[in-house]
Amino acid sequence: MIAVVAAVIRQGDSVLIAQRPAGGQLAGRWEFPGGKIEKGESPEQALSRELREELDIEARAEQILCALTTVHPDGRDILILFYEARIVSGQPRPVEEAQTRFVPVADLGSYDLCEADRAFAGRCLI
Repeated sequence: MIAVVAAVIRQGDSVLIAQRPAGGQLAGRWEFPGGKIEKGESPEQALSRELREELDIEARAEQILCALTTVHPDGRDILILFYEARIVSGQPRPVEEAQTRFVPVADLGSYDLCEADRAFAGRCLI
């Protein structure tokens, strides 16, 4: 099983989502930013590292909101830990993502979210 983390960063009634870049898996789909936990990292450390690499921000994981399992397109099982996170410094900008935006929670259904992110939003946010 692969363990990954995802950040739920709020701005008022909106949350930050990122669009996956062209040419990769799930290209063009939207997701809560994050990524794989590397060997020797805690989930919180992984989330901070991923947000620094992907969005050029320093952020802190505050509390876990939800844990979901899903199956990767290649058949591997994935555990996704969704964390409430707070930006400590910087403004999100796409570094490894196609684009980012803050979206009202009520509008998430109009975005082509990856399946696990859609399940999380429906179960834990809306």
